[in-house]
Amino acid sequence: MTTAKYPDPHQAFAELGRIRLSETDLRGVLARVAELAKQTLDGADEVSVTLVTGPDARTATFTGDVALDLDETQYEAERGPCLDASMTATTFSIPDTGTEERWPGFAKRAADAGIRSTLSVGMPIQEAVTGALNVYSTRPAAFDDDAIDVAETFAGYAAVALANAHVYDETATLARQMREAMENRAVIEQAKGVLMAERRCSADEAFALLSRVSQDSNRKLRDVAAALVGRAAGRPR
Repeated sequence: MTTAKYPDPHQAFAELGRIRLSETDLRGVLARVAELAKQTLDGADEVSVTLVTGPDARTATFTGDVALDLDETQYEAERGPCLDASMTATTFSIPDTGTEERWPGFAKRAADAGIRSTLSVGMPIQEAVTGALNVYSTRPAAFDDDAIDVAETFAGYAAVALANAHVYDETATLARQMREAMENRAVIEQAKGVLMAERRCSADEAFALLSRVSQDSNRKLRDVAAALVGRAAGRPR
């Protein structure tokens, strides 16, 4: 039996709730979820987290290469317990990969890799994002009913932490994009002012000229504008 750093699972649940999004990013939250699961769940030798957005599935974090390899085996075949758990938000357990018949290809790959039992717990994270907590063990029948109950409770707390991290990450991304857009607009307006002064043209004509230079030189409009403003600022009065 794997020795757990958190013999009381409630300690791990509490730590999931204490994750400060201002001090980490989505990748950090995912990594902590996997680490805590490996330390908490009896029988867990390796852990991964699958995220599914639309038709695309990927392993967002993993504690060992064997977990990543077995996840990707399922993605390539477009079937397996982690995908089914993600799609249905339910739990799928394989007590013995040597006798598993629902996913024979995956089971054989797992058995060949020394993994004898697996557990995949579905995690609804956002409306457009689902996922699964995948637990791999080198022992057959590693996950009894009690272990599954703990894993499902853990996954529930993890789903909340990941949903919050997704929202926080999206908000931070939107704020960054808005800031960049405002900065781009400012430098473009400055460049238009330079052209209007030099060429005695209108604002629309100045913008058209910037756009034409951008297209002809295959450079971003913002970069063309910044270069023009920079040259203007460097000229002697």
